[in-house]
Amino acid sequence: NLVLTIAALTLLGATLTLPGIAGLILGMGLAVDANVLINERIREETARGKRAASAMQAGFDRAYRAILDSNLTTFIATALLFWFGTGPVKGFAVTMGLGILISLFTAVTVVRSAMDIYLRIRLPKTFEIRSPLWFLRPKRTPNFRFMRMRFAGLALSMVLSVGSLVLFVTPGLNYGVDFRGGTLIEAHFTTAPDVSDLRVAVEALSLGDVSLQQSDEGRSLLVRVEEQPGGETAQTAAADLVRATVVAEHPDVSFERVEVVGPRVSEELAVAGILAVASASLAMLFYIWARFDWPFAVGAIATLVLDITKTVGFFSLTGLDFGLTAIAALLTLIGYSVNDKVVVYDRMRENISLHPNMPLRELIDMSINQTLARSLYTSVTALVAMLPMAIWGGAAVQSFAIPMVFGIVIAAGSSVFIAAPILLFLGDWR
Repeated sequence: NLVLTIAALTLLGATLTLPGIAGLILGMGLAVDANVLINERIREETARGKRAASAMQAGFDRAYRAILDSNLTTFIATALLFWFGTGPVKGFAVTMGLGILISLFTAVTVVRSAMDIYLRIRLPKTFEIRSPLWFLRPKRTPNFRFMRMRFAGLALSMVLSVGSLVLFVTPGLNYGVDFRGGTLIEAHFTTAPDVSDLRVAVEALSLGDVSLQQSDEGRSLLVRVEEQPGGETAQTAAADLVRATVVAEHPDVSFERVEVVGPRVSEELAVAGILAVASASLAMLFYIWARFDWPFAVGAIATLVLDITKTVGFFSLTGLDFGLTAIAALLTLIGYSVNDKVVVYDRMRENISLHPNMPLRELIDMSINQTLARSLYTSVTALVAMLPMAIWGGAAVQSFAIPMVFGIVIAAGSSVFIAAPILLFLGDWR
């Protein structure tokens, strides 16, 4: 998956910036999800007594529908991210989208071929079932009564979401230069500069929020400086300071343009960001409605709204910079959150066909228990992919990675304690 993604980026001539690398890493983390789905299905079939070849065949057949639905919902958010985004957001969307599409190929084709070769060479009669966690061993299916906690889960979620809305009003979000306006400086270098050193030098000027973005194989640099108090004179002085600092670090620099981003441009960016989030939510609503049924769509979107409000509240509480990268984080969380819900919903849809007379509450509990291992493994994998970026990614990536870490934890919990109870509260719609 990694090799093919980098090859595709090379063919497209894409510049791999820090946000692009973030998309690459997250794409790798989510690509593991397809393999986890397949492996969990194979383990279930093995636990039912099937031989190795039959278990593998059934595992791939049963997992394919969930893989397709979960990846396509994430791809919808990524496509809208590319459509509405600019600069680093588009770079993230390109690498993320390529990773999703390629993972469909690698998981279903490459992994299947590798396992076929293994079966032909080793000729095992059955697969050996192993699990490091006793409560996730397939021979001992967990039987947690999650729906007993549905009222507590929904009440806690509502309280956190209302608190997040209060935080959104006061103290509000820490809007970045993309939304507040400021100065744009485009510089061109003979040889690619060290952006880390330049960022330290420019941030030492104490001009507020400053972002640096490379392009053209690192030889072009776009510097955004937030709007300074004092009118046009203050903006010009800030631009002169930045240019002098860049020249001191790299005398071979030439400046292509210096312009002020006014409130109108910032307002257009804000509207584009809101449209992107709203469009992604509506697109997923219709997709889930078409692929599943209306209660699943209602449950997914209601949970999605609660997840987004909590993440916005997290931005307000922590004071993290809220700009285009933050919009990228919200859109990615939309895709990831719905991805998680789709896998649980897919198992519910399957169990509805297998057990049409089972009470809905028991059926939902059984479906969550059956997908619990996959949910835990995938969430941990995504966290492992995000944590290094959140800790060591620097200012360019942290406004994306830190909210993603928070959002992954929230999405994992909401799949069990929010999305499923909403289905139950809608009555026995079967």
